[in-house]
Parts: sequence; C-alpha cells; structure tokens
Amino acid sequence: MLELYQYEGCPFCAKVRAVLSELELDYIIRNVPKGSTKRHFLQTLGGKQQVPFLVDQDNNTTLYESDDIISYLRLEYSK
Repeated sequence: MLELYQYEGCPFCAKVRAVLSELELDYIIRNVPKGSTKRHFLQTLGGKQQVPFLVDQDNNTTLYESDDIISYLRLEYSK
C-alpha cells in the first residue's frame, strides 16, 4: 500500500500525485496542512515534518523529496 503525505497547494506534492496517476497506482492521500499537529506524526515516521512524504508499506520504504519519490515510483512500479 502506498501512502502520500501532502498538503493541498504544494507543487512538489502535485508532481508526485501526477506520476502516481500516470502509473495508475492506488494510493492513500494523507493531508497534513502547514501548522497542523499531524506534522509531528510525520517526524515520528520519517524524521522530518516535510512533504511530500511517501510510505510504501509493501516494500518497507519511506521517502522525502519529490524527485526521489518519482524516481522510486518509476523504478519500482513502471509497467
């Protein structure tokens, strides 16, 4: 299962969503607005309060940085 932690209006998050859609992958969006207490949960998961943040539970992988996430998705999930 893929989970994308993001917030609306984030251009880097939009890039990742576009690739997830392009690859026709199922994923869950977890909205974590700026200033939200949910941001502290991100720090617990990956060490930062930064988005986008991808969790791939099937491969036990977590990633920050939109370009790193996109490279990973293309490598792991391109048909």
